[in-house]
Order: sequence, then C-alpha cells, then structure tokens
Amino acid sequence: GALERVQDNLRKPVGMILVTGPTGCGKTTTLYSMMEILNIPGVNISTVEDPIEYRMPRVNQTQVRPKIGLTFANGLRALVRQDPDIIMVGEIRDNETAGLAINAALTGHLVLSTLHTTDAAGAFPRLIDMQAEPFLISSTLNVILAQRLVRRLCKEKEKYTLKEFELKNLKKYCDLDQITKILREDKLMKESQTLKDIPFYRPKTTKECPEGYKGRIGIFEVLPVTETIKELIMKETTSDQIENQAKKEGMRTMIEDGFVKSAQGITSID
Repeated sequence: GALERVQDNLRKPVGMILVTGPTGCGKTTTLYSMMEILNIPGVNISTVEDPIEYRMPRVNQTQVRPKIGLTFANGLRALVRQDPDIIMVGEIRDNETAGLAINAALTGHLVLSTLHTTDAAGAFPRLIDMQAEPFLISSTLNVILAQRLVRRLCKEKEKYTLKEFELKNLKKYCDLDQITKILREDKLMKESQTLKDIPFYRPKTTKECPEGYKGRIGIFEVLPVTETIKELIMKETTSDQIENQAKKEGMRTMIEDGFVKSAQGITSID
C-alpha cells in the first residue's frame, strides 16, 4: 500500500513529507496514520492543527485560534522553539507557513503537512508560488503522497468487461499500455490477456446496499524526491515534467492505482 511506500521516508529523522489533495479527501487521516507509526516512547511529536480531529497519546497538540492570533504560522514558530523531533502542521495555507515549515525541516526536524494540489507533482510549483526557494524545496522534501477518495463497491456487484468504445474513451484520460503493464505486474491479468478480457465491476443495488456503494477508499500516488527530481525542482520545471520523470522511476499515478483497485473489485472505473 501507499503507506508502506512512505515508510522508508518516515524513518528519516529530518526533512518534509507532504500529503496533497482536495478538501475532504482524507489527508488528515493519512497524517494521523503516519504519526501513529512514529509515535513511540521517547519521540517528541508536536502538532498545530485546525481543528484537532483526534487526540493522540504522548503528542503535544495545539489548536489554531486565529481570533487570538494563534495562526498556523505563529503556532509553528512557537513549536520550533520547543525543539520537538517531529512536527505536524495541519495545512500549509500561506507563504509564511510554507517558509516556516521548510525552515523547520532544514533545522533538524521531520515535518509532516498537507497541501492543496490535485496531484503529487503539483506540490512543487505550488510551493514555488508560495515564494519558497526551489533550492530549499529540493533539499527538504523527502516524499509527496497525493490521494483521493473513491466509492467502495458493496459485496454484491455486477461483473462486466470493457467494450471497445469504453476503452477509446478511457484512452483520453490515461495510458492504457502502462495500466496493462501494471495489472500484469500485480498478477491481475495474464500476459495473454488485454484489458477487454478481464472483469471489472459495477454497482448493483440491493436491499442492504441501495446505492451499490458503501463507504470510501483512498487511491494514492507516492512521489519520492530522488536526486533527478531534485534537479528538476531546481530548474523550476513544470509539474508534468516532474511527473513524467517520477513515472520513469516507477511512480504509479492515482488513476493507475484506481485501475488496480477496480480490477480487484474494490471500486468501479467511473
């Protein structure tokens, strides 16, 4: 899963880990999952949040209160002075918070935060828009995890195969050759099969499940900031170029992860 791919970066004592995506896509829940992995006796974790969604044992949590001047930026300033090992900032919303978070990562802390971008590669131009220096971004960021929530299919679902016109339509949004390769790697498709041969699933309405869906599940992409990616950040290249390089280095996009979960019968293609 995505968290396993992030685990190696959670072991690094310094730097920054960002979770990106739109509002309400479960970014905070992912941050808490990371903190749970890191929350061992003797490790000092401090947070600035808005709001505090879960209380965590042994974690020093601060609630943002803009009315009394306790913003993300001021809260972060105060935290850095207490010198915790790990700092979690609920969201990087403005230039000041971006600068302070990067600075905290530079001065020997592991910083976890979220950013509002549509995909992982979009985090870099977003931080540059927030006046962060490309050199500092490239030297502090360890990994970006982007996510979305998709609807989870109920146990009862309808099996079907993709028709030619559906594949033509999907081709506009994604690289079907790459998806074929991934499904073969994950043993969801035999070498002799094509996308037309394997089953996908649609919602089926039942008494227990009138919508055909129940709950949601995350689809993810994990972009490790490798040496080559660092060079691209320094050159201020576009997010597309960064994404292409990350794909060459083995990154699976959210759409590709979504296809894997569709072939597993967890969600539907639409």
